[in-house]
Amino acid sequence: MEIDLKGFISPGSEEEKLVRELDFSRLPRHVAVIMDGNGRWAEKRHKPRMEGHRAGSKAVQETVESCARLGVRYLTLYAFSRENWKRPKKEVALLWRLLEDYLRKQDKDLIKNRIKVLVIGRREEIPDSTERELKRVEALTRDFDRLTIVLALNYSGRTEIVDAARRILREGNVDPALLDEEGFARRLYTAGIPDPDLLIRTSGELRVSNFLLWQIAYSEIWITPVFWPDFRRRHILQALVDFQKRERRFGAVHALPPESI
Repeated sequence: MEIDLKGFISPGSEEEKLVRELDFSRLPRHVAVIMDGNGRWAEKRHKPRMEGHRAGSKAVQETVESCARLGVRYLTLYAFSRENWKRPKKEVALLWRLLEDYLRKQDKDLIKNRIKVLVIGRREEIPDSTERELKRVEALTRDFDRLTIVLALNYSGRTEIVDAARRILREGNVDPALLDEEGFARRLYTAGIPDPDLLIRTSGELRVSNFLLWQIAYSEIWITPVFWPDFRRRHILQALVDFQKRERRFGAVHALPPESI
């Protein structure tokens, strides 16, 4: 675990108080985020919905930096669901364009900070220009291991499970009697990535929105009423402090020691 808080936390700030509450030996390995509320953030300010999406990029930047500095190893961001295609075409096109712009602007920082980028979802339906940019950044960062950012794009939890089942059927050599949860998980988009320890959702909505349905079976869930564009490092720290106060039993009577999880 690599922790770097130099220049990150201001002395006497709320963030410093929260950091002092953290046990860095018990941080979640994997944090997943449902980034919700961009449209409502804009509407509340009498701005076009698109301004909410633009404002959300600052929250992405702070969340990535926070996780990298604190020593979180995996960060999954729900960036575009399969259901998002139902939105107005102009808004959908902007979302893909914003992602392309973000990757072009951030690629040097990703390399400098040794941050890896992976994509999960049905990639064949992603616009060609966006897919080219994603492949470029994945190639540039494939050897890094400080933090892995997993971008869920054109993603659906149900579709992922269906695709895993289809993969098993195509392989044709799996004995149904021998197929177990571990074997099924190896066919998911997230094969090789630990399940999220902590799921964060912004905007106060109380649902998981078809996100990582298999993987969040035992994730701790932290919900904040804050809209995504207003989400900052203090909110990440609040979520981590709350996470460490919970007893994770995984179906057992008492909490299991970290090494057994």
